[in-house]
Amino acid sequence: MKINARKLALRILDEIDQTHDFSHLVVNRMFQRYDIESADRRFVSHIVFGVLENKLLLDYYIRKLSAQRFSRIDPSIVNILRMGLYQLVYMTKVPDSAAVDESVKLSKGITAKDANFVNGILRTFLRSNKIIPLPDRNKHLVTYLGIKYSFPEWLVELWLSAYGEKTTENLLEASNKTPRLSLRVNTLQTDLATLQSKFDAVGIVSIPSELVPQGLIIESLNNLSMQQIPGYLEGDFMIQDISSMCVGHLSGVKDNQTVLDVCAAPGGKATHMAELMHNTGHIIARDNQEEKLEIIKENVERLKIKNVIVEPYDALVIDPSLIEKMDVVLVDAPCSGLGIIRRKPDIKYNKSLESLSELVEIQKGILKNAAEYVKVGGTLMYSTCTLNPAENQDIVNWFLKQDARFKVVPLSEVGYLTLFPSKQDTDGFFIAKLNKINE
Repeated sequence: MKINARKLALRILDEIDQTHDFSHLVVNRMFQRYDIESADRRFVSHIVFGVLENKLLLDYYIRKLSAQRFSRIDPSIVNILRMGLYQLVYMTKVPDSAAVDESVKLSKGITAKDANFVNGILRTFLRSNKIIPLPDRNKHLVTYLGIKYSFPEWLVELWLSAYGEKTTENLLEASNKTPRLSLRVNTLQTDLATLQSKFDAVGIVSIPSELVPQGLIIESLNNLSMQQIPGYLEGDFMIQDISSMCVGHLSGVKDNQTVLDVCAAPGGKATHMAELMHNTGHIIARDNQEEKLEIIKENVERLKIKNVIVEPYDALVIDPSLIEKMDVVLVDAPCSGLGIIRRKPDIKYNKSLESLSELVEIQKGILKNAAEYVKVGGTLMYSTCTLNPAENQDIVNWFLKQDARFKVVPLSEVGYLTLFPSKQDTDGFFIAKLNKINE
């Protein structure tokens, strides 16, 4: 079934509001349901994710431009206004007239009165030269930053407290940018130079990562789908952010070791360590959800990994059979995901301080259990894809006070390693490396 691109974008935004499902899941569902060309897919994705990234700012504009109370505006009309304003502000290749006219057409599908309302709002915005004053930065810094970058005030306050004003603003801005695709070269199958040559032949532009030897950053896919990239089906690489690759790279795993990944899905870190171990030794990759285990298995199979065993297991339950049996144990803990907002912009609207505090107890329990599996002289890795000290260094510091058998292996001047979208152009990520020094 064919559908107009803007109508599909509206349908996606409405469904996200109604179901509270993650945006990428709704987008994928809709793309499977409707017959839509690749150019229209890109257009729809641009609008949907752009609206989500800038939703609080767009809503601020609507409130300033509308005499009607925001809460009384039909939810679909709100999304049409968000789409129209987003096109007027950010999509410079879309003529202003088209952005307004197409928004009005969408509104007519609801009521003629709503169409007139949308037309009035958007044309008033154009008459203002697209300038709506923001709150005074000097008087209301948190509100100003929250509206400008579309982040909830509690999160702005958290980052200001943790990182200061300059780093926070850079982080807010970077978290609204589209991340570059990065791949991990499967060194069991090929090498970086060979894979780059294959990419060059089909017009894919790539550069090596400065952080990880196996990392390759894609600057242009030349409009190829993932399945069309040379080497994908053969298992020559895995899609993985550079920050995530740093965990395996820094773990120091060696051939013939025993490794346990207690929260392994989707398998990026476990398969990376398998490659670093040259398919020797044993890696146990665990998760407590069947669908996630299937994803790990698919990746292990495609990458032709031979030393990974995939098992169902709850990391919050101690496994007596593995106590002090592991050379390396990895805890990539379930977290708030505040470091991957640029990939999943709805995270910033779906989280709260209360939900973050609930995660802390889970993280503590998993790390405490995982420590029991480490041999004397072995390594315990703790990582998250969040930028929240309470889930990162505070967890590790708490653990070190509880368990004197471990000490920090420095990964930076402060011991732990924190990566930022605004500094390293990676996902926001935290990594701690601990060594078990005695019984």
